[in-house]
Amino acid sequence: MSKSKCPVALMSSAVAPAKEPNAMGPKAVELVLVKEQNGVQLTNSTLINPTQTPLETQERETWSKKIDFLLSVIGFAVDLANVWRFPYLCYKNGGGAFLVPYLLFMIIAGMPLFYMELALGQFNREGAAGVWKICPILKGVGFTVILISLYVGFFYNVIIAWALHYFFSSFTVELPWVHCNNTWNSPNCSDAHSSNSSSSPNDTFRTTPATEYFERGVLHLHESRGIDDLGPPRWQLTSCLVLVIILLYFSLWKGVKTSGKVVWITATMPYVVLFALLLRGITLPGAVDGIRAYLSVDFHRLCESSVWIDAATQVCFSLGVGFGVLIAFSSYNKFTNNCYRDAVITTSVNSLTSFSSGFVVFSFLGYMAQKHSVPIGDVAKDGPGLIFIIYPEALATLPLSSAWAVIFFIMLLTLGIDSAMGGMESVITGLIDEFQLLHRHRELFTLFIVLATFLLSLFCVTNVRTPARFACEVSLAFGVGQRAWWLRARQFSDDIKQMTGQRPSLYWRVCWKFVSPCFLLFVVVVSIVTFRPPHYGAYIFPEWANALGWAIATSSMSMVPIYAAYKFCSLPGSLREKLAYAITPEQERELVDSGEVRQFRVICFQILTSMGMSHWHLCDRVCIDGTAPPALGGEGV
Repeated sequence: MSKSKCPVALMSSAVAPAKEPNAMGPKAVELVLVKEQNGVQLTNSTLINPTQTPLETQERETWSKKIDFLLSVIGFAVDLANVWRFPYLCYKNGGGAFLVPYLLFMIIAGMPLFYMELALGQFNREGAAGVWKICPILKGVGFTVILISLYVGFFYNVIIAWALHYFFSSFTVELPWVHCNNTWNSPNCSDAHSSNSSSSPNDTFRTTPATEYFERGVLHLHESRGIDDLGPPRWQLTSCLVLVIILLYFSLWKGVKTSGKVVWITATMPYVVLFALLLRGITLPGAVDGIRAYLSVDFHRLCESSVWIDAATQVCFSLGVGFGVLIAFSSYNKFTNNCYRDAVITTSVNSLTSFSSGFVVFSFLGYMAQKHSVPIGDVAKDGPGLIFIIYPEALATLPLSSAWAVIFFIMLLTLGIDSAMGGMESVITGLIDEFQLLHRHRELFTLFIVLATFLLSLFCVTNVRTPARFACEVSLAFGVGQRAWWLRARQFSDDIKQMTGQRPSLYWRVCWKFVSPCFLLFVVVVSIVTFRPPHYGAYIFPEWANALGWAIATSSMSMVPIYAAYKFCSLPGSLREKLAYAITPEQERELVDSGEVRQFRVICFQILTSMGMSHWHLCDRVCIDGTAPPALGGEGV
């Protein structure tokens, strides 16, 4: 009796196909020679999978309907930044001319990275950490993006709480940010309805009721000397934060079966409200001037590096790549789902939403500029100042202002909730796929995550506005860049063909292999070089606060070397064997056990690079003794 092993591809006639392909790569078949009768050899075959774990034998939850997945991805990618950032960047950087670098970077980097994350999650059927089976020593990159999602969630939930506070405050006959006769107003408050045609030396210090309502009535910034004087959490904002956390928990506790139903409201409501606001906005005096300023084309601005930098950073972060959310969402797809089509649809919807929201924003900005007889540049803002000061002030001047305010803040709530749900799902899915105990108690673990988020968010509902996204760009680009850099384009293309039946074209492989890593490296360098310490108005945060911010930002990136050191030390064998195990995909570890190691990719890459070659796939053919491959031919990317 004798035994031999060979790939399934060589014995397809002897073995029935698996019920559904999975992310564990090709199966192997064990052939056992039973006996020989009359010159005929009788064999028995058995499918083997040495790396299979108990979790992989379980049926993974999938989306109830395809539309649930699409709405979830669109709801996450289309967030508050589509309303408060893109229109302002377009106006600031040459109007319609800004679309040239924006669309260029979207095509060569944004869409390929989006497509990459959807395909990674769908093929591996795991969250951000689990997909790093392709190179176990770098699984820390997965924990990096999970930590980033958790950090961003702390403050993002607070922004939703602000919107909820405004929502409740809108149920009045007269909106509270209309006049200066409130308890929180200062002597510098100037009635929003008064004319600004006459000026005086004191005009520089005047503030509008809408500004004072946000800074003094909601945030209570005037009651603190700075970040070292936080004060207790404000009960109004804390109550709103509790409601946000409750809503998030009951949207996520059962997984995609519940969140997939919630997004039917949260992902579609913003479009209904934006359309209603557009119809109202274009009827206002000055709206045409605002839209004309938004679309004015100044191609000379393309000669300025700042325009290209703004376009690159907007593309990199507006799509939501790097948070692990796209990987988590797509991991619940059916294995044969067409993720390429999903990537094209969702990125197109995201870009069109950003562009069309500019018409809504600038129709109201043009109205405000004409009302106060000032240039549009004096009222155009980005960030929270646009949606919590300028827009509420504009709505307050309309007939039925309270009704319009309620509708507007419903839109902000729905824009924020589904994005917050995506960030939470990235954390939950990424960890429960990694730790089997958590997988069995998803409801309790979800409760723990939202409660931890709530407790840390309490620091952001005090009397001080804390920095929101300190060095977030660097951390995000670092996490995505590591994934793009270590991706084996040829093998990844084979994986996609196994799912969809069609191999990605050369364009996508070149983008994944070369363009996307270079683009992300550019974003990292630019983010570091152009970094400016955060401030709010005239208040400059102290040095210790900046140091704390950098510590939080680097804590996520530090997961990469920390986990690599842990993984390397925990592996058995000699130094060469440890390295072989560390950089060998988990589904190929039997090759290491049998001595057929071929995984010294880093060493091989350095050798081939020094020779002026880029045949990364040849590194799969380096043996454990470190010898070079016998030939340098074969397929490229």
